[in-house]
Amino acid sequence: MPAYAGRGIHGQTVETIARRILTGAIGEGETIDITGLQSELGVSLTAVREAIKVLTAKGLVDARQKRGTFVRPREEWNLLDGDVIRWQFSGRTDPVFLSNLNEVRGIVEPAAAKLAAQRRTEADLAALQDALDGMAVAADTTAAVQADLDFHRALLAATHNELLERMEVVIETGLAERDRLVHGADPHDHPVPSHRAVLSAITDQDAPRAEKAMRALLKKATRDLKRVSRPTRKD
Repeated sequence: MPAYAGRGIHGQTVETIARRILTGAIGEGETIDITGLQSELGVSLTAVREAIKVLTAKGLVDARQKRGTFVRPREEWNLLDGDVIRWQFSGRTDPVFLSNLNEVRGIVEPAAAKLAAQRRTEADLAALQDALDGMAVAADTTAAVQADLDFHRALLAATHNELLERMEVVIETGLAERDRLVHGADPHDHPVPSHRAVLSAITDQDAPRAEKAMRALLKKATRDLKRVSRPTRKD
């Protein structure tokens, strides 16, 4: 998944404009002032134009003669693009997106677990076990988040369905943000038992049990997120 933040002035310019579009600071249908952005951001006109090319490729903006460069309607944005998903979380938590993510995971991952139980290889089991081991010894939030991502990525790979594997793009960034919220809270339930139940069923090639275990895991994930999202009571 490309990360423009690490690409110098070009990357910073892309992300700055993208965030403004995604947060509504530059609204749908609004014309983008290219020269104004150049002056405001203190970058070259070339840098702004190259950033606009990136955002055009992702469906966020377009250009027309006499109208100039403008923000396209949200329904035309490439919302499945990994960067677009990540930019929605930049510096904020989007509860609507997290809710949408939970719904997508509820549709995709139980079915993926069922297929994985039917199709998994020894290499798939090893990848899932490595991720579970990483989860068990994670010493901080960063390590816990990475181990969880590794597990769910390995689960999708174990389906041996290329389209399901591509769902990683949809799930990964939102799952990482959700994990940071949950694993950063204290106290929280350890994630290993629920993930171990999924792996056990996949190892046993018990497809119905794998599907059921994944549904239970997702229900727990939803409960955890609701718990840490509750506003803190002030006495």
